[in-house]
Amino acid sequence: MSFITKLRENNPLIHNITNIVVTNFTANGLLALGASPFMADAHEEVADVAAMSGAVLINIGTLNDHAIKAMLLAGQSANKHGVPVVLDPVGAGATAYRTEVTHRLVSELKITALRGNVAEVANVIGEKWSIKGVDAGAGDGDHVEVAQKAAKKLGCIAIVTGKEDIITDGNKTYIAANGHPILTKVTGTGCLLSSVVAAFLAVAGDSPLEAAAEALSFYGVAAEIAAAKTAEQGPGSFQIELLNQLSLLTPEEYGKLSRIREV
Repeated sequence: MSFITKLRENNPLIHNITNIVVTNFTANGLLALGASPFMADAHEEVADVAAMSGAVLINIGTLNDHAIKAMLLAGQSANKHGVPVVLDPVGAGATAYRTEVTHRLVSELKITALRGNVAEVANVIGEKWSIKGVDAGAGDGDHVEVAQKAAKKLGCIAIVTGKEDIITDGNKTYIAANGHPILTKVTGTGCLLSSVVAAFLAVAGDSPLEAAAEALSFYGVAAEIAAAKTAEQGPGSFQIELLNQLSLLTPEEYGKLSRIREV
């Protein structure tokens, strides 16, 4: 049975502490996928919400003191109750504040999966890589090496997204080659992807690395189909069609179009 089938059958609750730019898009994307989003950041309830969830997504896109405390409270509760935690270190390396907060999160919480572009992931582990705002700048390093180093240093699954996506636990590494460049023209597609990873991890059982790889590939296939259907219309239509395809893409069609390889 594929992970997407398990996900749709189980409708896992995904606790999102995410940024104000993408909250609506993330919630709709998870609903389309077959998960149940819970967007909660009140200090009074985040620990309870995390404990009852299938996975917790922490996204640092719009940081402030309130959000940081909520992230720590939710993450600690998730760790206590064996709930997977996905960290999206948006813009890590862009400012000292973001970098310091990210380092605090990975030092105080047990992260199940880290998902970011190569600059973000590199900066999380103290490697130098230029970053422009929340986008990766130019760099000469090996993306696979950065991902593997992050996975080993943090003891988690590291996911570096780009033209091809790298998913590794430091020992076994997959490359997911699905996706489309228009994803970079819509704010929040990467943030939604991190929540999709959380949803797949919620039903991963004892195969979290494989579930994460399927999450990346499934999302990429949905994006390819959406891009083809809206080729003459632009990114606004693509955004809506991506939600459609996250809902409509069947395990059978996904299996035919998926491009995952082990390296």
